[in-house]
Amino acid sequence: QGNMAFAGKYEFEGDENYDEFVKKLGLPSDKIEMGRNCKIVTEVVQNGNDFTWTQHFPGGRTTTNTFTIGKEADMETMGGKKFKATVKMEDGKIVADFPNYRHTAEICGGKLVEISTASGVVYKRTSKRIA
Repeated sequence: QGNMAFAGKYEFEGDENYDEFVKKLGLPSDKIEMGRNCKIVTEVVQNGNDFTWTQHFPGGRTTTNTFTIGKEADMETMGGKKFKATVKMEDGKIVADFPNYRHTAEICGGKLVEISTASGVVYKRTSKRIA
């Protein structure tokens, strides 16, 4: 896998343990419903170690995180909380520690596979490449 492996556009395909995970995070039920089987499109622009990671939600809402591997960056969670994190690259995976969960992203067989772990609950989201 080259350094540009992440660049592209990916559409939500499926997930595992969504309900358990968002309950652990304490998301309100309206947010939980909104996110369930949500056809999120993730757009990744990569320039070396610099990333712009945008999630497009149905209805026009977007969340964008811009970060450089190994440097502290201002980030935003699924629930809209702002925080600081240093994003790392480990074995070809992007790894970030969010306030109450650890998030990894990797390209596996042309798909974007994201795994978030909170208090022992592992949430896995798979997105297929569309561009």
